[in-house]
Amino acid sequence: MWTVVYVASGWEEAEMMKSRLAKEGLLVMLRTYTSGDSKSASYVEVLVPRLEAREAHSIIMQDIGTSRA
Repeated sequence: MWTVVYVASGWEEAEMMKSRLAKEGLLVMLRTYTSGDSKSASYVEVLVPRLEAREAHSIIMQDIGTSRA
């Protein structure tokens, strides 16, 4: 089972996150998400296998902390 660990605001951001997680050895899948409202933007979900979700969250939090420092 795949679990969403991050929602990117665009394909480029999602690809960067996918590369970062894959570099750490995680399996990663991207899935486009569009709300039912045609006026809303599309987002890209970053998914990993459920058993790798905790590790993925840890990597994401490290990256977010680094980018804000």
